[in-house]
Amino acid sequence: MSAPDQSGTTEALRERREAIVREHMASENVHDFDTTISTFEHPRYELIATGEVYDGEDAVRGYYAESRTAFPDQRNEVVALHHADEVVVVEFDLLGTHLGPLRALPPTGRSFRCRMTALFVFDGDRLVGERVYFDQATILRQLGLANDPTSLKGRLTLVLNHPLTIARAALRARRVRSTNRGERSGDV
Repeated sequence: MSAPDQSGTTEALRERREAIVREHMASENVHDFDTTISTFEHPRYELIATGEVYDGEDAVRGYYAESRTAFPDQRNEVVALHHADEVVVVEFDLLGTHLGPLRALPPTGRSFRCRMTALFVFDGDRLVGERVYFDQATILRQLGLANDPTSLKGRLTLVLNHPLTIARAALRARRVRSTNRGERSGDV
């Protein structure tokens, strides 16, 4: 006896999950957070870059309030969407303008665009969490709150902020060069 064909069921599940994800992201763009919250079975955000977890409706609503105060025009643009066994993977650009306080940081008035990946975690057809991966330094540099470490300003800032670390690294590099020179002269 052969196993029943589940491709129709699998395709229907994928379509349902994708519809949930698209509704979730579209409602975030227009700040309709009641709709965004309703897409979750249990609201949960994990921001991997910062280690922050917002678990439960109150915590997630607090995250929305804080992030949209800092970036009132925050929005996403979907680049690609992929299905896996228990997640929908979305690659997207997040955009916004820093017009309000971000924790202790005053607004810079600058805009950012950052490519991100979000895993929308499902239990069947129920969304149980969103796990977001991004490079926080990209956003901070675009907002003028951090420097590119390869630029002159970035290198000077690094030296001024971390003199002991830089000095130790320079001493290690010098020791390695001396050792290598000694090995080469011994090979002659």
